Amino acid sequence: MTGKNPKKELFEQLASVAKALSHAVRLELMEHMGQGERSVEGLAELVGNSVANTSHHLLILRRAGLAEARKAGKNVFYSLSGDDVVDLLGSLRLTAERHNAEVERVLSGYFQSRDDMEPLSREELLSRAKDGLVTVLDVRPPDEFAAGHVPGAVNIQPTELDKQLKNLPKDQEIIAYCRGAYCVLSFEAVAELRKKGFKARRLEEGYPEWKAAGLPVD
Repeated sequence: MTGKNPKKELFEQLASVAKALSHAVRLELMEHMGQGERSVEGLAELVGNSVANTSHHLLILRRAGLAEARKAGKNVFYSLSGDDVVDLLGSLRLTAERHNAEVERVLSGYFQSRDDMEPLSREELLSRAKDGLVTVLDVRPPDEFAAGHVPGAVNIQPTELDKQLKNLPKDQEIIAYCRGAYCVLSFEAVAELRKKGFKARRLEEGYPEWKAAGLPVD
């Protein structure tokens, strides 16, 4: 008998996971790792932090079991430790949207003002894409697209849309997706496409959620 309360020990470990989630930079790092494995330097550039500061945040995520590290020569690469981590982030997002007034304010002030149409669910997209009823548009950077994407998706970044409009069908709805539910790239792409006369909507979530749901990827 050690005298330790096992329930309290478990709650302490759960609290350590919650503590790892309690920083905006770490949540952003997790979103980027959800697209695929990234180097520490690459992640630092994406979140606009120093390499040292980024390494510190990644170490906290690793110690909490939310991220994994792989060393290749002098470089260290990080990835999420499993698709269930994506599910955890999704649950955090939904709970905050339902119960946090400040989250609701930001959503209505930025996101909903740019897209007041109901986004398409991944189940709907899978069905409609199989039937050839929609064009799927991936607006992430090319390296993220190459690491994995929705089958049949076309990769065009928002800054390149004007040059590529001739390659998009006007007689078919375009469904754009990005890194996750709060990725502004898909919002901006849909807004721009609508201005140009295209029928466009967003996917409700992003590529990590699609992959975590066990749906097909290329």
